[in-house]
Order: sequence, then C-alpha cells, then structure tokens
Amino acid sequence: MVATESSLRSDNVELLMSYQHNPTVALRNKLVRLNAGLVRKIAHRISRQCCEPYEDLEQIGYLGLIRAVERFNPSQGYAFSSFAVPYIRGEMLHFLRDRSSSIKIPRRWQDLQKEGQRIRAQLTQSLGHQPSDAAVAEQLGISLNEWREVKLATQNRSPLSLDATVSQQTDSSMTLGDSLTDPQYQNLQVLEEDRQQLQLALSQLEDKTRAAIEFVFFGGLSRKEVAERIGISPMTVTRRIQRGLEQMTTLMQAQTLRTDP
Repeated sequence: MVATESSLRSDNVELLMSYQHNPTVALRNKLVRLNAGLVRKIAHRISRQCCEPYEDLEQIGYLGLIRAVERFNPSQGYAFSSFAVPYIRGEMLHFLRDRSSSIKIPRRWQDLQKEGQRIRAQLTQSLGHQPSDAAVAEQLGISLNEWREVKLATQNRSPLSLDATVSQQTDSSMTLGDSLTDPQYQNLQVLEEDRQQLQLALSQLEDKTRAAIEFVFFGGLSRKEVAERIGISPMTVTRRIQRGLEQMTTLMQAQTLRTDP
C-alpha cells in the first residue's frame, strides 16, 4: 500500500514537471484524475456543513483543481496538494456564497419593523427623547418580547462590519477585521513549510541523483544532456530520477508524521 502511494506521488510530481514545460489537455486531465481524491475529500467535509449535494460540490471542486494544475510551478519547491487545496476549497465556498440567500424575515415582522420605526420617530418627537422598547411595543399592540425579537432579526440580517470594535485597550482598540487570520499569510506559511521539507528531502539524496532531478525539473535539461553532464547513461538518469522521487516522497512523509500533532 505504501509503495503504491509512493509511486503515485512520484508520478504526480513528474507529470506536474512535464505539464509546466509542455502543457497539454491530455496531461492536465491525467493530473486531475490523479488528484481527484483531494476534491472528494474536501467535498465530503464541506457537504457535512451545508445543504448542498456532495455531487455538486465535487463538480465545482474540479474547476479549482484544474486552476491549480494550470498555475502550479514545481520549481518553487512545495507540495502540489498544499497549493491545490485553497483553489479547490475556494471554488466550493464561492459556489456556496452564490447559492446562499439572505436571511428571511416573516412578512409580519417586516411590517412591524417599519411601523415600529414610524412610532419610535413620533414618540421621540413628542417625548423629547428615545422611547423605551416597552413603549413602542405597547403602541404596536404586541408583547415586549416579540418586539425585541423583531429588532434582533433585523439586526442579524445586516452584515457585520469588519470595522466593528471587539476589544478596547487602554492605548488601542481591536476591530473584528484585526481578529481574523489573513488566509493569504496562512497559505504562504504552508507553502514555505512545504518548500523547506522538499529541500531537506532533496539534500538527503545521493549526489548524482540529486543533480539529475535538479537539472531535469529545475534546469529544464533533457535526460541526454543530464547524462553528458554527470557522466552516466540517459537510461540511468531516468532510473535515478524515478528512484530519487520515490525516496523524496518517503522522506517527506516521514517528516510530516514527525511534525503532525
């Protein structure tokens, strides 16, 4: 099982490298099929948190996967899965945002809200100050609790401003926007961690194997050109690359297991 997964990951890396140098629909489709598990995993997770069918989310997710394949740059030194997940998840969430409707308020409560505003303005003018909720509810002929529910429903229908203050300190205040994690910064952190893992795995390979991978995938040389540079046959270059990619996959998996909580 482990050997099969290692082989699949190696195939994935090599196909991604090939696609960057010669992007074709056939290669792209093969990469999509090879990485379909990412889409299915994310679709399953999100489908449990919403009312949209899993099948719809899966289909939308493939659009994100295709975009990730087209924009991925293997020479940057990070794992494709980490690069692709934000694209896949982003497409699904964008789809959900487009499908979602605003909060529905009963027609009766909408009428009560409008009438309540009119009554509040009249009472403010006659009393010289803002009337209490109880006074407005009495004029409307409804209970105080219902009037408060009408007001709360209307407030919840309005989007919360990111400038809203959530914490007030002596010398500064924190807004809701300040408390949100920057997703771009998070993605950059993940990509940097992946790049470091890849470089560490690459550094542990035998010298000629590492050179073959760097020349072919980062330098864009043919296997024949690499063979001439490092003094081995083109067939040996191919075998070293295949074995090196498998070794790197195993090393990176071991690094992930050590760092996962």
